[in-house]
Amino acid sequence: MLERINSSEDLNNFKPNELAVLASEIRKEIIDTVSKNGGHLASNLGVVEITVALNKVFNAPSDRIIYDVGHQCYADKIINGRRKEFTSLREYGGISGFSSMRENAHDGFTSGHASTAISAALGCARARDIKKENGNVVAVVGDGALTGGMCYEAMNDAGRSGEKIIIVLNDNAMSISHNVGALSKSLTRARQSFLYNGIKSGTRELLEKLPVGGEIIYRLFKRVRDSIKSFFIGNKFSEALGFKYIGPVDGHDIRSLIRVFEKAKQFDVPIMIHCVTHKGYGYPPAMEKPERFHGVGPFDIRTGELLSPEGMTYGEAAAEILSDMADTREDIVAVTAAMPTGTGMRLFGERHGNRLFDVGIAEEHAVTMAAGLAVSGMKPFIAVYSAFLQRAYDQIINDVCVNRLPVTFLVDRAGLSGSDGATHNGMFDISYFRTMPNMTVCAPRDLRALKRIMRFASGYDKPLAIRYPKTAVDLGIGVDRDDEITPGHWETLIGGEIMIIASGSMVETALRCAMICLGKGLNVGVIDAVFLKPIDTELLNEIAERSKLIVTLEENTLNGGLGEAVLRALEGKSANILTLGLPDRFVAHGTVEQQRCECGLDDSGIIGSIQNCINIKEIYNN
Repeated sequence: MLERINSSEDLNNFKPNELAVLASEIRKEIIDTVSKNGGHLASNLGVVEITVALNKVFNAPSDRIIYDVGHQCYADKIINGRRKEFTSLREYGGISGFSSMRENAHDGFTSGHASTAISAALGCARARDIKKENGNVVAVVGDGALTGGMCYEAMNDAGRSGEKIIIVLNDNAMSISHNVGALSKSLTRARQSFLYNGIKSGTRELLEKLPVGGEIIYRLFKRVRDSIKSFFIGNKFSEALGFKYIGPVDGHDIRSLIRVFEKAKQFDVPIMIHCVTHKGYGYPPAMEKPERFHGVGPFDIRTGELLSPEGMTYGEAAAEILSDMADTREDIVAVTAAMPTGTGMRLFGERHGNRLFDVGIAEEHAVTMAAGLAVSGMKPFIAVYSAFLQRAYDQIINDVCVNRLPVTFLVDRAGLSGSDGATHNGMFDISYFRTMPNMTVCAPRDLRALKRIMRFASGYDKPLAIRYPKTAVDLGIGVDRDDEITPGHWETLIGGEIMIIASGSMVETALRCAMICLGKGLNVGVIDAVFLKPIDTELLNEIAERSKLIVTLEENTLNGGLGEAVLRALEGKSANILTLGLPDRFVAHGTVEQQRCECGLDDSGIIGSIQNCINIKEIYNN
């Protein structure tokens, strides 16, 4: 079946019973590819039938289909022109693991983060109406996204104005982890209504067969049934926002989905279609452990075991350190936004469950709620990915920094993200944190440094951001130290005529480059820029007077980063400065090593830049 698919138009050639077979083949293709390349498995397996039915009923790209959190789009890529390229998923130069308008016109919106699809869909619908065009706009939204406030802002706006959009709610009781919140409980009641709907259907068939009074009895039963439905299911929420509600629908029954989607096309008002699915559907290991298979590396299809088990992450290490401190500090609390496992904070929750707050996909709320904890005498640590924390920029400034509150941000996945690509690279956090008054920013070079910084954070009385990548390292430099950390103090690891000032993940690279340079006759030293704000201006002035060249090295955009801070601090000095970091563009997916190579941050790129700079300087001096 799969060989017959090159675009959604080809679905018109399939008989209804063949579509289920096609869905099974698509699911197998997803499992096979993700087992080799890694990727988002469970979420994609759960949405296959919905994707097939949407592409059968709607005429994309004339009808725009927008997937909230674009990692639900694997089946759509296979159906719409990328079946042959699907084996390159998430590989360098291959197709993206997320929706990408650059990649294909069928991708209705480039999306990497949750809760955005309804807003984008409403904008597309309004543009359609202004231009007097036809066509439908569909937003495929996971129930996890509904823990994010943007969804309600968009639904409130859409319901008020009445533009025709269709929301397909893919309800699997999960976001990345199990969902939290009152709405999740309401949806659980709706899912349980499947039994109720079955009773309803069977009861009507029975009563209508009665010789006398069957229809009258059924109408009476219907009134009682609707009262029960209102009480137990509580689906008045979407209708209160101005949406016509349809569901729940079996999200794995293609025939039912097609009927419902065809019906939805007939309405000229906002529609919400509630589809109940199972995350990881069709692959037992993913169904049993959907959180583990949300984002997964290469694995053995037979067993579900990872082929290369991952080592400890910085997030897990931070959670263990925080848990140890919380053993004797009842004021320490942890906050995460739907990422207790990804950030490692599940470990904290296992030991201090009543002090871990998972607020759902709601980063803005997480930050302001943490500010409330801090102003009430608690010591909150917020664990969140760098790219996700960007959503809470305003709250960090106005609710934490203005009030100078002791909130610590554990900024996970800082730097290049690898195969997740442009929407997930943590390449802006140094820049935006450095713009914030009262904010202190630091980056540990390894696990030992992290432990020391975490102890410092526990007693720090101002806003603090600690940034680190995913994979933890131990460079074996020094021992556990108990001396106090001084904000703004850097550490000289190796002296030299050429000094590399490196931050966080780049310290290991700088040390390696220094050793290689030594073999090339270049005397290169390394400074660990532990603090990115404030910076060590005293040490900077010292090395500016005696160094042949100062090189800054960071896994952050050069705009507003460490290099720019050093240039500004040494403005007017005669120092030669070379700044190396990420370019002013979005970096595509690949391995982290491939991304660094593309940006000139691999060993050969860094050493080559240093050599070129020295050669140019010597030519200029001669």
